Amino acid sequence: MRAFIFPGQGSQAVGMGSALAAASPVAREVFQEVDEALGQHLFRLMTEGPEDQLTLTENAQPAIMANAIATLRVLEREGGIALAQKAHFVAGHSLGEYSALCAAGAFDLATTARLLKLRGQAMQAAVPVGVGAMAALLGADIEKAQELCDAAAEGEVCAVANDNDPSQVVISGHKGAIERAVALVKDHGIKRGVLLPVSAPFHCELMQPAAEAMAAALAETPSAGLTVPLYANVTAAPVSDAETAKALLVEQVTGRVRWRESVANMAGAGVTHTVEFGGKVLSPMVKRIAPDVEATSIIGMDDIEALLATL
Repeated sequence: MRAFIFPGQGSQAVGMGSALAAASPVAREVFQEVDEALGQHLFRLMTEGPEDQLTLTENAQPAIMANAIATLRVLEREGGIALAQKAHFVAGHSLGEYSALCAAGAFDLATTARLLKLRGQAMQAAVPVGVGAMAALLGADIEKAQELCDAAAEGEVCAVANDNDPSQVVISGHKGAIERAVALVKDHGIKRGVLLPVSAPFHCELMQPAAEAMAAALAETPSAGLTVPLYANVTAAPVSDAETAKALLVEQVTGRVRWRESVANMAGAGVTHTVEFGGKVLSPMVKRIAPDVEATSIIGMDDIEALLATL
């Protein structure tokens, strides 16, 4: 069994998508459609920068999705295959869940781009710059991370945001609490704590205003049925109904990304191969979670051709 998976924020880089667009008219169509949906030259920003503009949450989120979907569309159109024939599940990390739902047919491309632009703007606006922070805990499992959060909170928000794999957990909350947590890592048997260069504290209760904005937007967003089930971030379980998936997208703004459990549960359900579109971020995590699962990353035409030979 196979799962198609889609990366989240942090996988953006100036130059993304340019080689694929040069090689494939299908990819160019995707990037043009996203530009038209957003009314901005996002693809130019992706290929030329500047980096500080691409890294802005409201640009990075639709850019990462566009890059991932372009890779998938090239595979489908030039390879003459359909996702539902070759994948049993889809999953995405944080914003990647929107890419996964687009891939599975729940949202069309233009709708997905507009939702992610709004999501980025709403997340940025939810907390004033400098109030929140995030940190990666290296050499931490979920139990150690939770104990650290409890010790560092001191009445402020300090929460597990991403349970990425058995050795990496990301925490999120008020800046003071996150800085205290980083200072306390050794006391909790954690190798290292690294403050992340993010503009807002994602996946914690401070994002509640953004969750409300997404609830309003998703309530007005038409959706179609999923061609394959989605393993949702907040439940680490499969969902096949688009309305349920939309409700879980709202929860996801403030909720924990349960990536480690999602991958473990997919492996338990019989997945033997994951294919990551548009990045090489999730595949190493998959190998740390489920070493027996084959993890492939698809970025350029060579990767697409190599994958087509095996499908």
